[in-house]
Amino acid sequence: MQLPLQIAGRELDLSAGEEALIREQAERLNGFYRGIMACRVMVSSPNRFLNQAPVNYHVRIDLTLPGGEIAVTRQPKSSLQEAVQDAFQAARRRLQDYARRQRQEIKRHEEPSRGRVVRLLAYEGYGFLETKDGDEIYFHRNSVLDDGFDRLEIGTPVRYTIAEGDKGPQASSVIPEEPGRSRRQRKPA
Repeated sequence: MQLPLQIAGRELDLSAGEEALIREQAERLNGFYRGIMACRVMVSSPNRFLNQAPVNYHVRIDLTLPGGEIAVTRQPKSSLQEAVQDAFQAARRRLQDYARRQRQEIKRHEEPSRGRVVRLLAYEGYGFLETKDGDEIYFHRNSVLDDGFDRLEIGTPVRYTIAEGDKGPQASSVIPEEPGRSRRQRKPA
């Protein structure tokens, strides 16, 4: 099914080749989301007639979808082709996000786990955390946020997320905690 498309130029006339480029990019949107009801593309060049300023092209894309709309406006570009491609690339990303929300595939961020440092090999640049379940998890100095590795001691409470490493699960995004304080209450170092 062909995408319902309106193309307009403000303060400039688009050539047949430029309109073909826009049509091609618009048709590619169907591959990312089949339910597009309408697509309107406005190309303008407000400073085209000013002798002292370089020509910049603005592209605005308005998509009508079942249950919503998406509007994309990008930074002006000196090349019309670049401006069109940049705007449609942003529209594709927004369509993909819209489709995920409709399918309820929104990425949920897990709360960090809590543990404490049980082994620390400072010279080697790594250590181990003890989880609530009593398991030990490896962490590297680069996993400790805010260059906090050198401030760690045995028993330091931490928050962390688990990532899959080369040799199994390991802690990443390790955040040292001060006893009795949450991260938002911590004073900057």
